[in-house]
Amino acid sequence: MKILDRYLVKQFLQTILFGLLAFTLIFVVIDMMENLDDFIDQSVPAPIIFHYYLVFSPDIIKLITPIAVLFGALFTAGKAAQMSELTAMKAGGVSMYRFMVPFLVTAFFISIVSIYFAGYIVPMANKTKLNIEMEYLKKGLNYPGSNLFFQDSRTRIINISYFDNSLLQANRISIQGFDKNDLTKMDYRIDAARMVYDTVAHVWIAKNGNERIFYHDGQTDQYFKELKIDSLNFTPAELLTKQQKPEEMNLGELKDNILAQQRAGNDVTIPLIDYYSRFSFPIASLIIVLFGLPISVFKRRGGLAVQVGINILVTFIYLVFMQISQAFGKNGALNPLLTAWFANLIFLAAAVYNLIKMKQ
Repeated sequence: MKILDRYLVKQFLQTILFGLLAFTLIFVVIDMMENLDDFIDQSVPAPIIFHYYLVFSPDIIKLITPIAVLFGALFTAGKAAQMSELTAMKAGGVSMYRFMVPFLVTAFFISIVSIYFAGYIVPMANKTKLNIEMEYLKKGLNYPGSNLFFQDSRTRIINISYFDNSLLQANRISIQGFDKNDLTKMDYRIDAARMVYDTVAHVWIAKNGNERIFYHDGQTDQYFKELKIDSLNFTPAELLTKQQKPEEMNLGELKDNILAQQRAGNDVTIPLIDYYSRFSFPIASLIIVLFGLPISVFKRRGGLAVQVGINILVTFIYLVFMQISQAFGKNGALNPLLTAWFANLIFLAAAVYNLIKMKQ
């Protein structure tokens, strides 16, 4: 039985690698055709273009891995059925459930690796890709650390004109505090030329500024050379994270960002959907194989064309369910966790039904 398992796993992995390579090349060629004019207009050197698509590839691989895994499973099982190998296995006492075991075990390990790949490798590659776009293609051009505006807590808003990470210094800062019972009423405002972070005491120190405190019957103004502000909830590292786009954040950074937004009282529905999706989408490789494999274990006319057609149909249905759930989730109609896993749960239920109905 081990020989049979090794044979099926080998065929399965070879087909997956072929699918990943083919689909990735298709995506790269299509994207290159769209961006070729931009590369030429900006006189981007060939090595930079090569580097751009090298770091673009992980994001493509992340998206097409479930498709390639399903294609590999359907093609391998379909080929075994066409070559009468399944008939020989049945004659040897191998049930269809036992036949599926090598595929499911392989898909499980691929899903586990994909979680790490999508959670850490892809964001790291995306950072480089976005930097190339800003530097050479002038897309999304901004200056890191400039014009930061965010909510630090439910009652406090921070504005920083420029943050210098090398000096741990924020320049031209404004801190606005509001009444916790009436968020339209400002309690105080601090404006300073700069604010530095004390790495020993872990507090921010504002320098050369003005503090205004508002009362019902007036206000007080006080100039200061140095003012320790120990109530702020962010660190220099978190300021860097706030400048990143979600696709640049790894799992740890995205989780920290969600916690920071929760402390600030912000709605974290969309970031939570993104966070949970980084687990649910890789697991789709396993669930979608569990769903599609029973469909492909019987002989049918059409051979490879039929397998490709089934692969496209199943992928389309999965994406439709995923988009529907995302739309409901972002509108608050579904829990973020349920939103991320909705398509997987639907396909898992269908997979269980297929397994029950599958002929031995």
